[in-house]
Amino acid sequence: MDHGTTAYTVQRPVNVLGIGGSTRPGSTAELALRATLAAAERLGAKGTVIGGAELVMPLYDPAERDLSRPARRLLEAVAEADALVIASPAYHGSTSGLLKNALDHIEELRTDERPYLSGRAVGCLTVAQGWQSGVATLGALRTITHALRGWPTPLGVVVNTSATGFTEDGHCADPRVREQMETMARQVVEFARMSLR
Repeated sequence: MDHGTTAYTVQRPVNVLGIGGSTRPGSTAELALRATLAAAERLGAKGTVIGGAELVMPLYDPAERDLSRPARRLLEAVAEADALVIASPAYHGSTSGLLKNALDHIEELRTDERPYLSGRAVGCLTVAQGWQSGVATLGALRTITHALRGWPTPLGVVVNTSATGFTEDGHCADPRVREQMETMARQVVEFARMSLR
């Protein structure tokens, strides 16, 4: 009987970065982001969140060489990420200025080994008080992701706060929306794993 060795490849956990929320503590957008990252972690991913308050930084200026500490932290985390989940509240039918400014800073990664969000799955998540603004914002977020060379997951999620919310322990009260966030998390993790092979 052949007792030769078999080579097994131990795959490291994928690093999923969550970006988003608002400066309001406990914002619905950040709760939704954290719930989605928790779903990714249940699938074996390593999740990191850069939430609303951590996204407060000066307006992006391509000529500015001395980036703020929050901007540098964001760029380091994006460069290290295997996949991302980006969450924005709907502000007048589009992403918040806070989030858009943070994403504009990713221009600094244009000469990186993986420029911008190249080759990475990006789950897009929006929160709005109504479907119209939420869907418009989701479209804007997917467009931004494309422009940054990321791969939006097939499923994007809109959390309509006029129809659902979150419990005190951070769980989505609507099982259908919770299932959508879990499906999007699975798509993010599975795509990242395929990319690492």
